[in-house]
Amino acid sequence: MKLKLPNTEYTSRPWRVHEFTDDFEVEDVWKLPTYGGPDDLVRLVRQMTDDDDSAIADSNIIVRTLWSFRWKLGALLGWDKPDKGLGKRVMSLRDRLPSDLREVRGPDMLVTPFTSVYQTHDEWLAEVANSTVHALMHLGWVQDEKGDYYAQMTALVKPNGLFGKLYMWGISPLRQRLVYPPLFRAISREWRMHQAG
Repeated sequence: MKLKLPNTEYTSRPWRVHEFTDDFEVEDVWKLPTYGGPDDLVRLVRQMTDDDDSAIADSNIIVRTLWSFRWKLGALLGWDKPDKGLGKRVMSLRDRLPSDLREVRGPDMLVTPFTSVYQTHDEWLAEVANSTVHALMHLGWVQDEKGDYYAQMTALVKPNGLFGKLYMWGISPLRQRLVYPPLFRAISREWRMHQAG
């Protein structure tokens, strides 16, 4: 199954996220191997945010090593200091939300520093900011031509100056080849395990 999708698979859909993210760039759009019913987004979000069942924690050693290296490098170089993050260097997207979305926040991720912005029946948005980038992870619950539902994951970014653009360019091959494939396999494995249970 082809998991990488064209950006139009995200931009052409009537997601609420489009209302307040026109200053972000679409970095990647992926089809996650998580087939289910019309109301299963909540289960996927729970899977993505549960510390015990995190796909990152369950993915292969390369992914865990890369995440660990990134956080250690960030600590060493000061990329992730509190004054470089949300509410300091950049405003949280929660400050831009219309009132109806402020009332449906959703859970934060525990293994990574992504914090939830909002969650509806078919969308979940989380964000992280540091000295390199303000990044968003959008999960949308999509119906295919056969009537099945699956998750579409989109990464949106606003790099912090030239350094942020170079950082995003430098990590792109690592994300595409070493991080996403095993991460998506782990998500699929957990999804099927919970469906069977």
